[in-house]
Amino acid sequence: MPPFRRASSKNEDEAYIEGVPQAKRQKGNSGRTVVPCPNMRVTRTSMSLDGLLHFFRTEIESRTPDDPKNGPEEASYFERFMGSVLPECLEIRCQVQDSDSRTDNFGTLLRPLSRYEVSAAIKYASALGGAALPSPAQATVLRKLQLRRERRRTDIQGLDFVDHNSLTSVPPQLPPQQPPSGIFDSLKSIRTTPYEMSFLSRLCGHRPSTDSGLVAVDWETKSPWIELMTDVRNHYSYAHPASSQSPEAPVPIPILYVSLQPSHLQQVHELLARVFWDGIDVSDLLQSSSERCSVIAMYGKIVIGAALLSSPQEAYITYLAVRAGWHNSQVATTMLYHLIMLNPHKDITLHVAANNPAMLLYNRFGFKAEEFITGFYEDYLDSQSRASMNAFRLRLRR
Repeated sequence: MPPFRRASSKNEDEAYIEGVPQAKRQKGNSGRTVVPCPNMRVTRTSMSLDGLLHFFRTEIESRTPDDPKNGPEEASYFERFMGSVLPECLEIRCQVQDSDSRTDNFGTLLRPLSRYEVSAAIKYASALGGAALPSPAQATVLRKLQLRRERRRTDIQGLDFVDHNSLTSVPPQLPPQQPPSGIFDSLKSIRTTPYEMSFLSRLCGHRPSTDSGLVAVDWETKSPWIELMTDVRNHYSYAHPASSQSPEAPVPIPILYVSLQPSHLQQVHELLARVFWDGIDVSDLLQSSSERCSVIAMYGKIVIGAALLSSPQEAYITYLAVRAGWHNSQVATTMLYHLIMLNPHKDITLHVAANNPAMLLYNRFGFKAEEFITGFYEDYLDSQSRASMNAFRLRLRR
């Protein structure tokens, strides 16, 4: 029988190595020979084999090949001794395993893995790791086994507790079943109720959208008119602190940039009459592509600006106007920007009076003067008007 030696590694899971030469450890020996008794009673509390290992280490390792003690009588003594002790050790081992075993909810008896079984499982999984990629469940189990072994190696206390009541066996996985074809037909036949006619709309309320042709929404712009109205409300509140009829803080209203709608025509005509001249009619834009030819700035229900194009084909800006009190609020800049973006890949042209400050705005967008026309506005403006009768023809090349 080959000799047994204690491994020098700290890993207790691989404590016994058979037939592998190991470097001898220098340990003190008192000179007393430890002779185990054949009638030794092995119990759970005395299950440690440290004494037996010490006996074999001090006796067997010290022998030489020519030692007469290595004869047949010594070998038969070892076999008789192990034959008398091994059955009882195995019985105690079975009793310990039975006491550690638990039954799960499915009636299956579960036993915690021994240290040798943990090491064997890790070695087996590591050997197969290079051949195929493990599944997520296999990788999780392998990681838990490795963590448990490392905890035992480092001798960390309090981490080997296992709640045996939580041990459950994995139920067998059934192959996926295809649902009956009638289920999909039933789901496809379900018709949903439109929101405006549903019960939810009665609870939450429903109001048809009035933002037809919405282009952009601006929550940040504050015009001089808005600031003036805010100062008037604040002054009234300070002057009448005890008044029960003091005006409440107004709800913020954004500036909406939309395309031209029939409801805008009256206010747009009035705005163009104040800024330019009377008799301007832009209702014909509703018959063409008003989504590409118009940008109307709305504050609530008030039209505060209009930017109009003659047609998508010609791309000529006919009118650009802003309501009084809304100047220097970037309203004209925003309308011109969206009007240009709605008509890409086209040169845009316009005429502007020679003394009109809007010339600076057009220059910022890249418009360049192509022609100076004398008396361009003589047929439209009154002779007493302060606006110049001469005009520049500008073009934005795309």
